Amino acid sequence: MTIALLLSALFCFAPAYGVAQKKTGKKSTTKYSSNKSTPKKGSPSTAARKGKRGTPSKTASTPARRRTTQRSQAAPTPERYKEIQQALADKGFYKGEVNGQWGPESVDALKKFQEDQKLQVDGKLGSLSLIALGLGPKRQASNDAVVTMPPQKKTDP
Repeated sequence: MTIALLLSALFCFAPAYGVAQKKTGKKSTTKYSSNKSTPKKGSPSTAARKGKRGTPSKTASTPARRRTTQRSQAAPTPERYKEIQQALADKGFYKGEVNGQWGPESVDALKKFQEDQKLQVDGKLGSLSLIALGLGPKRQASNDAVVTMPPQKKTDP
């Protein structure tokens, strides 16, 4: 009973895992195949070698491809731009008004700063540039991490 159940499960799920029956002469052998095979450069395609028309069309049982979404870092807020402009101004690189609007004058100041600090000069607000400006990641210490020591008992020698 269990063997029959296992065999039926094997035959039901075998095509889903790329197991295909290949007939060679009188014997039938099992061959594991990949769904993503590509012909080598300069060689005719599999369909052309075998004289077939091509691959069958996709059916409803074929799983749909997942959409890949790219996440990108959010642009800094005007308040953050003000902080960066102020830091550049304090170091003598930014001469304009600290207004939170990131424009060509701000980019030029950042490029000069990056060159002075021997960083990659790209005018982009990367982590190394922000750390060099003293504006790295802002983390607050947790009060839970504070450990108090119990009072020590005085011992007489």
